[in-house]
Amino acid sequence: QGATIVAADPKEHKGGYDEPEPNQWDMYQDFGHSHWQNSLIWGIGLENVAILGPGLINGKGLTRRSPRPRRPVQTGDTPTSLGGGQAPAQIQSPLGESDNPSVMNGLGNKAISLKLCRNVLLRDFSVLNGGHFALLATGVDNLTIDNLKVDTNRDAFDIDSCRNVRISNCSVNSPNDDAIVLKSSFALGVARATENVTITNCLVSGYDIGSLLDGSYKRNVKEAPDKDGPTGRIKLGTESNGGFKNITISNIVFDHCRGLALETVDGGLLEDVAITNITMRDVVNSPIFLRLGSRMRGPTGTPVGQLRRIQISNVVAYDVEPRFASIISGTPGHYIEDVKLSNIRIFYKGGGTADQAAVSPPEKETNYPEPSMFGTLPAYGFFIRHVKGIELSGVTVSYLKEDARPAFVLNDVAGVDFVNVTSQIAKNSFRFDLQNVSNFRVTQSRGVAEMQLDRVEQKKF
Repeated sequence: QGATIVAADPKEHKGGYDEPEPNQWDMYQDFGHSHWQNSLIWGIGLENVAILGPGLINGKGLTRRSPRPRRPVQTGDTPTSLGGGQAPAQIQSPLGESDNPSVMNGLGNKAISLKLCRNVLLRDFSVLNGGHFALLATGVDNLTIDNLKVDTNRDAFDIDSCRNVRISNCSVNSPNDDAIVLKSSFALGVARATENVTITNCLVSGYDIGSLLDGSYKRNVKEAPDKDGPTGRIKLGTESNGGFKNITISNIVFDHCRGLALETVDGGLLEDVAITNITMRDVVNSPIFLRLGSRMRGPTGTPVGQLRRIQISNVVAYDVEPRFASIISGTPGHYIEDVKLSNIRIFYKGGGTADQAAVSPPEKETNYPEPSMFGTLPAYGFFIRHVKGIELSGVTVSYLKEDARPAFVLNDVAGVDFVNVTSQIAKNSFRFDLQNVSNFRVTQSRGVAEMQLDRVEQKKF
């Protein structure tokens, strides 16, 4: 208790970390997800174990680098902001993704990694600079993470293909990557869902590294390595071969970071997710991002996944990046289904122009999923495309600076209910821009007449 464990730096100390073990499935996910033994603390096949504080794990000698999968570069390996979707020569690599895996020999890139374990408890300690992952848990069942403080230089918690997981009372700062991220990669050689997960009573942020633990909460860094704003969010994805089921997220504070992201792009089924009691401030991209895509980083022949039965309620987001509305987007022929949003208030920074309102965002079905992949959007509030069955109830969107774009843009959407929805609009702008929309209804909404449309190809009002 009360100890500090410092990760040795191979450049300063003799010896090295354990070599990354072979993994015949490492062509389907990045190097960091495919190996466990090259870590400060690792365990495979353990049962009934705990790491308890108080104390600190200082990852001083760990690296955050992680080569790409063992195969040629593909469109969806890299965010669009770094050239993803272009020719391999144009793709940038600030975190070592283009490295040959051999450069990792002797290096450790995770503070804690666990594989195929059961009944694990992590409680009451802190992690500083945890490498690529402060915690990688793959195929770990009955995992409890409680009262951890993590201030790290890349991902904090990566929960991959795990079942029965409880994450609570944690403060997680990760400006360069995701804070709490659920994944379902193919690292175990099988598409195993991450399911039965609760995340509650946590703070996630993108402050400067180290400023969570020292209490200064600095915001000097404005950009993550992928050239978008500080990350530090809660996300489902990107690795999504096995999918996600029965997930609850509640009582979370987001500060100076990206918003909620629910993504399935590798063939997994993402369903039955309930999210409630969320506050966000200084949000650097979309506060709500739902994406069904077809990156398909997995075995050949895997069908496109599904995203359905999502409920998000009781959300307040203030000072939100104006380029990106909240996004709910499938792809042509592959629809997000059955989404309900209620009691949500979002205050965007505003400043959008009439020219931006005329933009038609590209589809980019196979790209790495990130709100910036679409560029500046034609809506300031919600951009909804390729969706079947969506209800917005008690939703308010507004801006801090006048925005010439409509509040809501819907394209290829069927089965839409807007109930008690309030939206701020600029002079000569519209609340709604509907394109190829069917079974649309708006009721009890300020400034909009009661309306029901069986089908409309194009309508602005």
